[in-house]
Amino acid sequence: MNPVFASIATAGPEAVLTAGALITLMIGTFAGDTKLRAVTMVAVFILALAGFVLWQAPAATQTGFDGLYVADGFSKFLKMLILSATAASMLLALPYLADAHSGRFEYPVLLMLAALGMCMMVSAGDLLSMYVGLELQSLAAYVLAAFHRGESRSSEAGLKYFVLGALASGILLYGITLIYGFAGTTNFVSIAQVLAGQEGRSLGVLVGLVFILSGLAFKISAVPFHMWTPDVYEGAPTPVAAFFSAAPKAAALGLMVRVLVGGFGPMLADWQQIIIAISILSMGLGAVGAIGQTNIKRLLAYSSIANIGFALVGLAAATPQGIEALLFYTAVYLAMTLGSFLVVLQLRRADGSPVELMSDLSGLSKIHPGLAAALAIFMFSLAGIPPLLGFWPKFAVFQAAIGAGLVPLALIGFITSVIAAYYYLRLVKIMYFDEAGVAVTSDGGRINGGLIAAAALFCSPIGMLAITPLVAAAGQAAAALFFG
Repeated sequence: MNPVFASIATAGPEAVLTAGALITLMIGTFAGDTKLRAVTMVAVFILALAGFVLWQAPAATQTGFDGLYVADGFSKFLKMLILSATAASMLLALPYLADAHSGRFEYPVLLMLAALGMCMMVSAGDLLSMYVGLELQSLAAYVLAAFHRGESRSSEAGLKYFVLGALASGILLYGITLIYGFAGTTNFVSIAQVLAGQEGRSLGVLVGLVFILSGLAFKISAVPFHMWTPDVYEGAPTPVAAFFSAAPKAAALGLMVRVLVGGFGPMLADWQQIIIAISILSMGLGAVGAIGQTNIKRLLAYSSIANIGFALVGLAAATPQGIEALLFYTAVYLAMTLGSFLVVLQLRRADGSPVELMSDLSGLSKIHPGLAAALAIFMFSLAGIPPLLGFWPKFAVFQAAIGAGLVPLALIGFITSVIAAYYYLRLVKIMYFDEAGVAVTSDGGRINGGLIAAAALFCSPIGMLAITPLVAAAGQAAAALFFG
């Protein structure tokens, strides 16, 4: 077979997403904004088709485009998470966009293009393909953040995200040029071989790696590159904030594993210190920063910062158990955060405006006991309280850290987890023990209700039965790929 066609066949999910995005764009162009629901359903079908193609792909590692693209069990697991989170983000936005009178067919198209970029990120075998995937996802995200063009908050969020994102992209690109200048290659396998054959540390490669880590830390909103997160989450449309908190985080975490463990594994002693520092700072600021928040979206923004810190504990361990724990944490985190945003999207004030303040949830258990119970499950799971599913990935990353000799990091993670439990439990207290304040109604549709029920069921102990075999298979693939 022609090498080009063989490479395209290897990148089957990305080929489906590329063709699907173009087809959906054409359908939306001719059908107009009035057919947003139909265009969204077509986009969800295309995502499902890409997932089917991905599921049928062989588990063995395959490369394409002269090593720029890598398909393996590690990327397969993360792509499944990305496609699922993107499809959920499309569906949960429909009632919100209809109520806000801002439903435009470009929304599912942008999400599909972002998903294409994220799939390229987790399958990147080279710094150049990494950068292309990252920029494709980022360009779609900038537009999504400012999707409500008539609202000053949304425009401000889009502008902040664009300016800071452009700065991070420049830093990342400069780091790539340094790596190429001092290592002579941009391929991850070749970089690892060059570094393994060097005697002593290359200061130029180390500086380039620091720049690359700075750019990637921005994409996962890790401290000290988190400053955009609370403002963008608050200003962007709520469905967009839900999307930002889920799929891009999974893609960026997977990319960090591929870059650091796969490409810069011989420099473990150098980048491990950086990851430990970022993890501690993210856990600490995420736990403390959310305590004084009154806006639900800002609270969930700080929660995402803290959870990124916990996930990075697994990466800091730099062992097969640590990478498996990180994958486990990523999958469970996506369900918890999307479920939390789904409940918020399901609620409306009496005047039809969306619920954003924590005080709006006062007495919710008396008005909508089902939604209150679901949000309580998500909050308890985010707090890491057993036997809910959120407890086990935290236990897994701390156990991996202890196994790698990083006992102080695990101890700091445990302390910050206890601190963070305060604001999760405070929200439960507001729903169940405070008197009802502003009247709220539930108007999110049956699809969102079904998604909430599925996410709540997944976050229960039943979720362990579904996720454990998938995480084990992905962890074994990662171990074989990155640790020989």
